[in-house]
Amino acid sequence: MLREIRIQNLGVIDDAVLSLSPGLNVVTGETGAGKTMVVSGLGLLLGARADAGLVRNGATAASIEGLVEVPEGHPALVRAQEAGGDTEDGLILARTVSAEGRSRAHVGGRSAPVGVLSDLRELLVAVHGQSDQWRLRQPDQHRVVLDGFAGTSVAEPLARYTALYDEHHQLRTELDELRALARDRAREIDVLTAGVEEVEAVDPQPGEDHELRAEDERLAHAEGLRGSAGLAHALVAGASGGPEEEAADEVRGNVVELLAETRATLGAASVHDPALAELERRAQELGYLAADLGADLAAYLSDVDVDPARLAWVQERRADLARLQRKYGDTVDEVLAWAKEAAARLDRLVTADDRAEAMQARLEQLEAELTAAAAELTAARTAAAQEFGQRVTQELAHLAMGKAVVQVAVQPRETFLRHGADDVEILLAANPGAPPRSVAKAASGGELSRVMLALEVVTGSGDVPTFVFDEVDAGVGGKAALDVGARLAALARSAQVIVVTHLAQVAAFADQHLVVHKTDDGHVTASGVAAVSGDERLRELARMMAGVEDSGVAIEHARELLTQAGQAVS
Repeated sequence: MLREIRIQNLGVIDDAVLSLSPGLNVVTGETGAGKTMVVSGLGLLLGARADAGLVRNGATAASIEGLVEVPEGHPALVRAQEAGGDTEDGLILARTVSAEGRSRAHVGGRSAPVGVLSDLRELLVAVHGQSDQWRLRQPDQHRVVLDGFAGTSVAEPLARYTALYDEHHQLRTELDELRALARDRAREIDVLTAGVEEVEAVDPQPGEDHELRAEDERLAHAEGLRGSAGLAHALVAGASGGPEEEAADEVRGNVVELLAETRATLGAASVHDPALAELERRAQELGYLAADLGADLAAYLSDVDVDPARLAWVQERRADLARLQRKYGDTVDEVLAWAKEAAARLDRLVTADDRAEAMQARLEQLEAELTAAAAELTAARTAAAQEFGQRVTQELAHLAMGKAVVQVAVQPRETFLRHGADDVEILLAANPGAPPRSVAKAASGGELSRVMLALEVVTGSGDVPTFVFDEVDAGVGGKAALDVGARLAALARSAQVIVVTHLAQVAAFADQHLVVHKTDDGHVTASGVAAVSGDERLRELARMMAGVEDSGVAIEHARELLTQAGQAVS
C-alpha cells in the first residue's frame, strides 16, 4: 500500500504531505484547491509523461516522493531490486520534473529509467479518472478490456493466432516482393552469373595474391639475391669456385676456419684459468652457429634460380588476380567471399519460382490454420464476454443501476487483423425493454461514471493492491452517490482505495478523510493537507453539501450522512 506521498512545487502545491492508511482514503477540498494535483503527482511518481507546465510558477523543478509498503517477495520489490534499488526499509520512489521539462527518476535511492516507475505502476497501483472514459468511446478498447478480463483463456489462443498471423503476413509480403521483382531478378541473374563465371575461370586460391607478390619480388631480384648469398657463404664456410671464391680470397680464411683456429689457440691455455675456459666454450658455440649458417646459406643458394619463364607466369597470374580485385574485392580472400555470397544469391534467384510455389502452398496452409485459430479465439472471447457482462451487470446493481444490463457483443469479421477477426463492443441496456446500445451512447454522464467504476472493479480487482479514482463519481448525485461510496468502501475491504471526490455522500464512507486547503495567496503549503475526524470532518462534509461549515442544519445532515454510511457498510 501507499504509506506516504510528498509533493513539492507541483501546480498550486508548494509542499504537501499525504499520509495514507489502509482501506478507503478520501481527498476533498474546495474547487481549485489542488485535489487533482494529488492524482497528477501520483501519476508522475508512477511513470506518467512529464509535463513542464505542471511545475509551479517560479520554481525550478517539481518533485514527488512516495513510500510504498509491500510484503517481502512482492514482484514490485523484485523489480526495484533488479533496477539496483535498496528496499530494506521499504520501497521509496522519487520523480523530479524541471521547468525545462527534463525528468529524473529514483527507485530505492538509486537513479533509474522512468520506465522502471511505469513497470512498478503495473504491479502496485491502478489509477482511474474521468479521462479513462475515452476507452468506452473507442471500439478497439472494448476488445482490450474484454481480453484483459479473460486472462489466459483468451491470451493463449490469441498468442497462437498472432504467431500464425505474423508468419502469414511475412510470407505474403515476401511472395509479393518476389513476384514484383521478376524483371529485376532476371537482370541480377545475368550480372551474378557473369561475375561468378569470371572468378571460376581464374580460380584464385586463398592468400594467393600475397604469395605471388613475394615470389615476384624474389624472382625479379634473383641475380642480386644469389650474388649476396654466395659471397656470404664464401665468407662463412669457404667457396667452391666462381666469383665468390675470389672475393673470399681477399679475406684471411673463412669464419668457420677462423673460429676453429680461435678455439684451438685458447684450448692449450684454458686448463689453467676457468675464465679463459669459458671464453673457449663460447668460441666453440660460435663455431657451431657459423657452420649451421654456412649450411643454410648453401641451401638457399640451391633454391634461388634465375627463371625468366616462371617470373613471366607469376606476373601474368598477378595481373589476372588484379582484374578480379578491381571488380569484386581488395584482396583475393574478399573476391572469394564475394563469389561465395554471389553463388548463394544466384541459387536463391534461380530457384525463386520453385520457392514461390512452395510459399504459395504454405500460404494456403496458413490460411486454413489461421481461420481455425481465429474461430478458437472468437469462441474464447464469446465465453469470456458472457461472464464479463454478467459480472458488470451485478456490479451495477450495487451502483443504483439495478435494472441495467451489460452485454458484450463479439462479432466475427471477414478480414483478419493482428488481434483477431472479431469486432468487440460493450453494450448497455439502461432500462428494461431498452435495446442494447454501445455503452458510450446509451449511458448518461452519471451512468457512464458508474459503468466505468464497475468495469474497473471487475477487471482490476485483486490485480493491484491500490486503486486511485479521480472524481470518477462525476455526474452522480443523491442515492446513486451513496451507492458509489458504498461500492468503493466494499472494494477497500480487499485493497487500498484513494478517491478524489467532491461528493459528501462518497466522502462519508472514508476510513481516512484528507482535506486540501489553500492559503490566501492561492497555494497549498506544508500544512495544507490534513486528516480530519470528529467535528472537523463534520464541518468538511457540511461544506461539501451546503457550501458552509458552521450551519447547524448542515452539520446535522453531515452527522446523519455518516450514520447512514456506517450502516451501509456494516
